[in-house]
Amino acid sequence: MAKSPARAARPSYRCSECGWTTGKWVGRCGECQAWGSVAEAAATPALRTAASPVTTRAVPIGEVSIENAGFRTSGVPELDRVLGGGLVPGAAILLAGEPGVGKSTLLLEVAAQTARYQRRTLYVTGEESASQVRLRADRTGGVHDELYLAAETDLGAVLTHIEETRPELIVVDSVQTIGASGVEGVPGGVTQVKEVAAALIRVAKTRGITTVLVGHVTKDGAIAGPRVLEHLVDVVLHFEGDRNSRFRMVRAMKNRFGPIDEVGCFDLGPEGISAVTDPTGLFVEQHHGRVPGTCVAVTMEGRRPMLAEVQGLVTTSPLDRPRRTTSGLDGSRVAMVLAVLERHCGLRLSAQDVFASTVGGARLHEPASDLAVAVALVSSHLGIAPPTGVVAIGELGLAGELRRVRDLPQRVAEAARLGFRFAVVPTEPGQRGAGPGVAREVEGMRVLEVPTIVSALEALRLTAGPG
Repeated sequence: MAKSPARAARPSYRCSECGWTTGKWVGRCGECQAWGSVAEAAATPALRTAASPVTTRAVPIGEVSIENAGFRTSGVPELDRVLGGGLVPGAAILLAGEPGVGKSTLLLEVAAQTARYQRRTLYVTGEESASQVRLRADRTGGVHDELYLAAETDLGAVLTHIEETRPELIVVDSVQTIGASGVEGVPGGVTQVKEVAAALIRVAKTRGITTVLVGHVTKDGAIAGPRVLEHLVDVVLHFEGDRNSRFRMVRAMKNRFGPIDEVGCFDLGPEGISAVTDPTGLFVEQHHGRVPGTCVAVTMEGRRPMLAEVQGLVTTSPLDRPRRTTSGLDGSRVAMVLAVLERHCGLRLSAQDVFASTVGGARLHEPASDLAVAVALVSSHLGIAPPTGVVAIGELGLAGELRRVRDLPQRVAEAARLGFRFAVVPTEPGQRGAGPGVAREVEGMRVLEVPTIVSALEALRLTAGPG
């Protein structure tokens, strides 16, 4: 029986926004949900790569020189902290963030500081004109002879600028606005972004130039473009912050040269961006006396402990379905805390409107803030203010127990440094049956270890009186 001829290759369709592929045409992308972005992909012929001459000879790893791979300061200490020590020659860094968060302002400051160290810097802008960037530089004091500025949207022109200026640092703002001629798609598309990023990174590696690429984000907060962009670069940084606050944070999501659990804190003002070495004061309100409905939590941002005040308001609701409103807190965890308080502490909160928020735009999504949220809500419900100078640290379990959290000694030490004198923390796992609480002195601070939420509220004297 004769074999049937080979079937012709079936066409495939690809999304120009995210690179998602499918075997048939659809009007809406199944990955990024974009309309009209799926089109038939051109067939790629099979290629055979032959051996070619090497660029550098392979040597034993012990003979590889590391003199040119050391850290160089960016001139911004908080950014150096996140990067693990500074900028590395030949490194490719991707900085992503929402529009208007201050990415361009931060990188213009980095470029200006690098130029002040007599290291030539090239700032390529594809989103603004050169005059607009110059005005911002005048406002922030970023004008320097070693800082070169170019407004380009063509990859070939950018590579020419690199050849002519021979910089030690390149800032491209942004990678989605640069297009490569001869490559299919529009600037910002999957193919264009991959080609532009690959070309810039290739130049960075061969010439030892530190390259910083600005990336856009989607409405969900993820980095726009193909995921391969994050794999190509050495460092991925997220620049985040609330539009209603001047406080900004840079968080490392990937770092081949240092830790990924560090954050840098900045203050974005009219004169530019400045480092915030002690951000705790931004998130703790100074009250003139004891106030019901407040409690201070200690959260970890990377390796840095930060204090933040939690405020709660519990009032009688006129609605059939009482409101549960949160700001800066995880709404599902607040709902869990309310259920635990009602079940294990005997508080009737199901008919109450509950509002919980943080001070200064802080975002507390760590379970270690559960105890502070519970103390603030109970304090508001009973109208009893907690003792002054107290911090509450601990994760709340569904059975009413308090669970230990990571880096507890660092949290307690930070609270003691800022003048707090009393801390309520969970009991050590091996001492659950040690009674209602165990008090000890740590860093000149009285630390009370309690096993349950009931014991914590009793220690803070947040209990309803008779009747």
